Amino acid sequence: MPKFSLPLRLHLSLIIVVGAALLRYNAWFYLGIYAAIALAWATILRVPMRNLTKLLGVELIFLAFLALPMGWEKASFLLVRSLICLVVMNSFVLTLPPHSFGIALKSLPLPAPFKESLLLAGQYIEILVSEVQRMQRAAQLRGLGGAAGWLRYVSAATIGSLYLRSLNRAERVYAAMVVRGYQGSLPIDSPYTTPDYLTILGVGVTLLSITTASYLQVFNP
Repeated sequence: MPKFSLPLRLHLSLIIVVGAALLRYNAWFYLGIYAAIALAWATILRVPMRNLTKLLGVELIFLAFLALPMGWEKASFLLVRSLICLVVMNSFVLTLPPHSFGIALKSLPLPAPFKESLLLAGQYIEILVSEVQRMQRAAQLRGLGGAAGWLRYVSAATIGSLYLRSLNRAERVYAAMVVRGYQGSLPIDSPYTTPDYLTILGVGVTLLSITTASYLQVFNP
């Protein structure tokens, strides 16, 4: 398997997500291409599939509440497209070494305050994953075994509890960061190499072509 630097992994993940998000509505053929790309990306990063599916299950519950009122036909496309984007970004987040999100984030050409907000959001996602795992263990101890039991436990009783527990823990983590001297500055850069730039260019052009083709009605009804 090829090894990618942290900034390169972040840039490629964002390119895939932006390309999928800009697809023409109801372009199922091209959405299938992006689905294959997302699965390939998860395989390349060697993401733990159990952790990925658990996190996706919780996130899709929230998305379903937002999308289903739009009607089943529109909601189905939006949910599948959102699922693809979540697979890509969750694969990136779940395979990050501890406390390395800031290194990848600093490579983005964005204002420093915005990057600081993203860094804190990334820390919150890590906390959310940890809280989901703790709640799953609690569900199993209560006799709710299997995927179906876990879903019932989350959807019926603990969505609000998950939010409150993760928010409370996030506040404690941020307070600990401030005590240890955090002032909004990101870690040192991870330099790019020429192959990295060529990889970004090649992937960007390929995905731009796929997204553009969806608007040209090639293989579309």
